[in-house]
Amino acid sequence: MPPRIPPLDPPYEPEVEALLSKMMAGASTEPLKLFRALAHNRDLAGRVRALGAGFLGRSSSLHPRDREIVIHRVCARCGCEYEWGVHAAFFAAQQGIEEQTLNATVLASSAHPVWSSRERLLVRLVDELHDTSHVSEDLWSGVSAQWNTVQILEILMMAGFYHAISFVANAARVPLETWAARFPQA
Repeated sequence: MPPRIPPLDPPYEPEVEALLSKMMAGASTEPLKLFRALAHNRDLAGRVRALGAGFLGRSSSLHPRDREIVIHRVCARCGCEYEWGVHAAFFAAQQGIEEQTLNATVLASSAHPVWSSRERLLVRLVDELHDTSHVSEDLWSGVSAQWNTVQILEILMMAGFYHAISFVANAARVPLETWAARFPQA
C-alpha cells in the first residue's frame, strides 16, 4: 500500500535539514522515514523529538531493557511493525534482548516463561493499558513494588507515546525501513 503521508525526500529545506539532524541525534545516516513524514509538520515533529529523546536518553529513569520491553510490546499490540522493527534493529541487541524474548513481544502472553517476573509485570501493564486504558489494583500493586513513582509515570507516558507513534506510522502508512526487523511469524 502506498504511504498516505509520504516521507519527505532530499534535498531538504534548511529548517527541515536541521530538524531531521536533531531527530537523528546528528547521525550521518539517512533520516528515518517516520521522521521524514512527521517533518511535514515541523512544529509537531519538534515536540515529538523532544519527548522521544527523553525516553531514549540519559535522563530516563528506566533501565534500557525495561524501556525496550515496553516499547516493543506497545508497538506489537498496536500492530506497528514499522516502529517495532526500528527498535528491534537499533536497541534489542544492545540491551541483551534475545531473539526469543523479542519474538515474544509479538507472539506470547505475559504468562510465557521467557519473561522474568519484572518483565511479566511490564507486559501485563502494557496489555491492560492497551485493552482497558486502566490498571487493575493487583497489577498496580506489583508494579509499584518494582518501580518508584517517577519510573511508573515514565512507563505510563512512554506506553502512551508509543501508542501515538504507532497510530501515526500505521495510519500514515509509513513505509518500512529496508534494514529494520520484521514481525516474527507464529
